[in-house]
Amino acid sequence: MDFDIKDRELADKGKLRIEWAAQSMPVLKSIKDRFAREKPLKGIRMAACLHVTTETAYLAQTLKAGGAELRLCASNPLSTQDDVAASLSIHDEISVFAIKGEDKETYYGHIHASLAHKPQITMDDGADLVSVLHSERQELLPEVLGGTEETTTGVIRLRSMAERGVLQYPIIAVNDADTKHLFDNRYGTGQSTVDGIIRATNRLLAGSYFVVSGYGWCGRGVAMRAAGMGAKVIITEVDPLRALEAVMDGYQVLPMKEAAKIADFFCTLTGDIHVLRGEHFESMKDGAIISNSGHFNVEIDLDALEKMAVSRRTIREFVEEFTLKDGRRVYVLGEGRLVNLAAAEGHPSSVMDMSFANQALSAEHMVKNHEQLEKQVYGVPTHIDKEIAKLKLASMGILIDHLTPEQEKYLNSWEMGT
Repeated sequence: MDFDIKDRELADKGKLRIEWAAQSMPVLKSIKDRFAREKPLKGIRMAACLHVTTETAYLAQTLKAGGAELRLCASNPLSTQDDVAASLSIHDEISVFAIKGEDKETYYGHIHASLAHKPQITMDDGADLVSVLHSERQELLPEVLGGTEETTTGVIRLRSMAERGVLQYPIIAVNDADTKHLFDNRYGTGQSTVDGIIRATNRLLAGSYFVVSGYGWCGRGVAMRAAGMGAKVIITEVDPLRALEAVMDGYQVLPMKEAAKIADFFCTLTGDIHVLRGEHFESMKDGAIISNSGHFNVEIDLDALEKMAVSRRTIREFVEEFTLKDGRRVYVLGEGRLVNLAAAEGHPSSVMDMSFANQALSAEHMVKNHEQLEKQVYGVPTHIDKEIAKLKLASMGILIDHLTPEQEKYLNSWEMGT
């Protein structure tokens, strides 16, 4: 079996941590049990480019239980949990190519390694795997039946490819499922991002000014959690509707140029490039702390900050200090990469339970229905989304009402008015 991990001796530790995460993933467990019986992915070659965490490991075990021949690589150089990668490789005999802190060359080398068995299904988080397939490994495209995409940034990239007519196989946007973005993005990103910032800095949020850039579902979650810890939250936005929503939710809304002058903490969650740049660094006060929880580190113009700095050093793990000409210090967390995975452990497993249930069932749907699908980006089928919600409620012991025959008739008629 082929794999590239940091240390195989970490496997036993990783196995225990995967077991701990699995205890909070009852929906995925029910899918794994069915997959083990029915083998809906039998003989299907899969390549997955995901954050290699305990929760991802349970998804990988689920896919293997369904009969998939899986290869897994990291979707971010800093998001790998090395003990998890070791456990999957040694105990589960899944080919994993991921090392925390890997350089760019190794990162893309691992993507190529995950493609070496000519995948029929791709599973992506950020669309790097799909991008490499379409740009460097086009000879493999005829083998691919379809794929799934986990994150907002990746869906944006894939929709752009589809609109330009270059996407060569159908992909399901798992990110757009209600049981994914309403919960994973808001509650998962909200908690884990604040967790990462606090772990990296050990600074108090209460009483501070905390800038959240981007008020999508992830931004909403971070704003909620930062405010809950006593921070005075400022939202920056380019979308007037989201800015208006932030105002109505009780937050101050400012242009970044103004927010940069007063903030103690910054967190970008936009999916765009250079949200924080030179003009903002020039205005920041001494000790400003910068982080990113969008998928790529391009949200912070690190090249501009490095050019402005007279010195740069790592002052504590995951914290880099940039000293500017006038003596002001600006701190960047986790190299500007996903702070919740670079400096912490990512989303809680109970949230990822729904996200990865969507991944598993969408992969099954793609295998069964790929011949009817065009080379486009599709949403998760509604019946899958609702089934996951029902399973999650059941696992929590929560019951809901059902429509009566009279109510169903009323909702499906037009004759009855006032």
